[in-house]
Amino acid sequence: SLKRRPEHDIMYSGDMKPEALHQLYYDPNIDNKNLAQKWLMQAQVSPQAWQFCWALLSPDKVPEIQYFGASALHTKISRYWGDIPAEQYDSLKTQLFSQIACFASGSRMVLTRLCVALASLALNMMPEAWPGAVAEMVRAFQEEGNVADGRARCLALLELLTVLPEEFQTSRLPQYRKGQVRGALGAEWASVWPLLRQLLRQPDSPGPVKARVLRCLSSWVLLDVPLSESEALVQDSFSALADPELFDTAVEAVVNAISQPDSQRYVNTLLKLVPQVLQLQDQLREAVQSGDMETSHGICRIAVALGENHSRYDQVEHWQSFLALVNMIMFCTGIPGHYPVNETTSSLTLTFWYTLQDDIMSFEADKQAVYLQVYRPVYFQLVDVLLHKAQFPSDEEYATWSSDEKEQFRIYRVDISDTLMYVYEMLGAELLSNLYDKLGRLLTSDQPTSWQHTEALLYGFQSIAETIDVNYSDVIPGLIGLIPRININNVQLADTVMFTIGALAEWLADHPVMLSSVLPLVLQALGNPDLSVSSVSTLKKICRECKYDLPPYANNIVAVSQEVLIKQIHKTSQCMWLMQALGFLLSALPVEDILRNLHSLITPYIQQLEKLAAETPNPSNKLAIIHILGLLSNLFTTLDISKQEDELGEGVPLVKKALPQSGPNPVVVVLQQVFALIQTVLSKWLNDSQVVEAVCAIFEKSVKTLLQDFAPMVSQLSEMLGQMYSTIPQASALDLTRQMVHIFASETDYFPPIKALFELVTSVTLSIFQQGPRDHPDIVDSFMQLQAQLKYACHPEVAVFHVSVGLFLAHGVRNHTSLQTELLPHCADVPSVGQVVQEEGKLLLQAILEAIGGQSSRSLMDQFSEILFSMNKHCFALLTVWLKEVLQRPNFPSSRLTAEQKDTFSQQILRERVNKRRVKEIVKEFTLLCRGLHGTEYAADY
Repeated sequence: SLKRRPEHDIMYSGDMKPEALHQLYYDPNIDNKNLAQKWLMQAQVSPQAWQFCWALLSPDKVPEIQYFGASALHTKISRYWGDIPAEQYDSLKTQLFSQIACFASGSRMVLTRLCVALASLALNMMPEAWPGAVAEMVRAFQEEGNVADGRARCLALLELLTVLPEEFQTSRLPQYRKGQVRGALGAEWASVWPLLRQLLRQPDSPGPVKARVLRCLSSWVLLDVPLSESEALVQDSFSALADPELFDTAVEAVVNAISQPDSQRYVNTLLKLVPQVLQLQDQLREAVQSGDMETSHGICRIAVALGENHSRYDQVEHWQSFLALVNMIMFCTGIPGHYPVNETTSSLTLTFWYTLQDDIMSFEADKQAVYLQVYRPVYFQLVDVLLHKAQFPSDEEYATWSSDEKEQFRIYRVDISDTLMYVYEMLGAELLSNLYDKLGRLLTSDQPTSWQHTEALLYGFQSIAETIDVNYSDVIPGLIGLIPRININNVQLADTVMFTIGALAEWLADHPVMLSSVLPLVLQALGNPDLSVSSVSTLKKICRECKYDLPPYANNIVAVSQEVLIKQIHKTSQCMWLMQALGFLLSALPVEDILRNLHSLITPYIQQLEKLAAETPNPSNKLAIIHILGLLSNLFTTLDISKQEDELGEGVPLVKKALPQSGPNPVVVVLQQVFALIQTVLSKWLNDSQVVEAVCAIFEKSVKTLLQDFAPMVSQLSEMLGQMYSTIPQASALDLTRQMVHIFASETDYFPPIKALFELVTSVTLSIFQQGPRDHPDIVDSFMQLQAQLKYACHPEVAVFHVSVGLFLAHGVRNHTSLQTELLPHCADVPSVGQVVQEEGKLLLQAILEAIGGQSSRSLMDQFSEILFSMNKHCFALLTVWLKEVLQRPNFPSSRLTAEQKDTFSQQILRERVNKRRVKEIVKEFTLLCRGLHGTEYAADY
């Protein structure tokens, strides 16, 4: 009844070889294992699998061989259902029932695979061919005449019922069938839950049976079984939480049931569950006191699941019981100990607080007022609890933590920070006042205080100020005034002070008089390598936000920055940030001051670069060169005097505005001065892609920032780029060329050098592609991006299409698709495009079919489908002729294809002018035929 496919002859001869299984499981030689695995995969999908899989299940075989037989059955049923004649359904079902009964007392892993096979059979037959499938399963395994003993039969039935919904979740049923089968399974729940409840409530039910019942419940509720229909079972599951052996499984079942998407609809059921959860408080407290993190974790998961669903409906009538649940969750949030070393539970609660607050704030005004009256005090308590949990441990304890524990604690504090930001939406300005009062009392108290307490309060301020506009808060001036009073004797505290100042940078821009209070702290911290990230990022924020108020401090900032750069206090990335900060700072100065500062800032590096350029290239001076070039790039990224007028806006005092510049841009002046030096560096390092990339980055970032102000350099840079790319083509040169094209290709005065550069790189690139572009994927991608850019700048449709066809012949990559699909729609309305499509379209089609035939990765088939669809839509008549001509060639695009298969493919493609998804399916099917993979395990996974 099953047709034999030619591809099965590749490896599988038709006889099952147990030695292949032995090789797979026991042979130490990895090559033998791989060979055996390939052979066995072919065997599994062959027609002969229907015969040998039953033989492999015989009692005299070892479990590994029996397991393979059961897996082969599942594969055939789940993936090749269409090959099974309808008249064989019942006998297949009977055989599987019989085998499951035999293995009920045998190997667990074989039993599970057989259950999965029967589950797959049921799903494919439901509801028409096997109505009442689940009820029949229950009856079949309850019959006394069954081979296995009662307990084994019970466990086998529970295993079958558990895997059935799981198999549905991963099944390959078509979408319309999925809906039918889901409905049928939902109706069958009525046959399942009475059995589960009976087994769970029976006093003499063994632990393994109860555990399997709970797992079965977990599996079925994921099918969106209504909470009202699982209510009784969920209630019974709470009793299992007292049994340590069943605890984890019971938690999973309860949480899965409560967390279903529509469970909040079942208000009465949720209300009944609240007392059940509240009764767990004693067990929770005992677990916390004894350090039993698993138990506290599980109970907290249940409380949070109920709380998140309970909060979504109007609880005014039942607010006391819900408030008790909220307080239980608060207890979980504040569990003693430091996360993640002494406790791991508190983090589970953070999403609940956001959910509750979000639900409260979504009510209408009158109802919201009632809730706020109850919950505002709760949320103020929450802030205290969160800031206590965010506190660092003692220095001695923290020193014993592993790097992984420290990283988890850092992420946990970020989660707390996000929660505080949400809490601010409910508590508003009163929250900042609350934090300020506490900090003020702490810093003015005569009592000794821990730095951890101060740091946590500041962290709370920082969390809110980073994302919320605090410009109108009346406590920020007081906070700025308190910061200099902090005794900063600890790295973590100093870091938080820095980040807090950085978070207030926008406020400082509106209150520049306060800069003098905090800027000295930031400049002092710059000299401490332990505060590298926080101090440099804070200075960068201040320089970006407050640059028009910084001229009085500019000399000091530049001097301190130069000093730390020379001393090499910071790592490379922080040095780059520092240069960006200085770029922002200099942008607000008069041009002569910019040039003076640039001279003092850059001269030491230029001198060092001259020295390095004279040396013989070696790894150590390469790193130094890249570092210096990076510093220049980052400085020029933010040094932008053209935005002074735009950013000031209306109402800004005229004294703040920079004087109009005369002469070239300061960045251009510097670049012209160092241009010859950069050429010297390039001459020695042209074959090193990292150095070339660093050189290109200087100009690319300058072009992006300066735009038309970069014009004086266009000619000489175009010439240098052309020489670079002609000598040793590199992607970074193409990326810089693309930026130049983007800014200057539409400028008449600068088009000649840009055009000459483009023609040169095109000529060089095409010569590379003729030699074989697979060794240069970065150049392929960058060149295609350049082509796309030029299309928008100068309308070179013809050039683009010619180049793209050439590329397709050599190399199929994603970036080409958009070019073809964007140009093809214009073949009717743009004559030049139409001409090229007529001349080159057949060549393009041939290249695409070669790729589909096996010359390109299967992951790219969707891209080729897009082009075929576009060709069919916009040049149907031509495609009809081309397909016929190209596919007439023998063995093209694959020797595995018959003339009939090629004709079918051609007809299918030409039929689909609307349904893009269907074209993708046709191409996938065709490429599998071309590669000899159709009908294999590989194809099933495709």
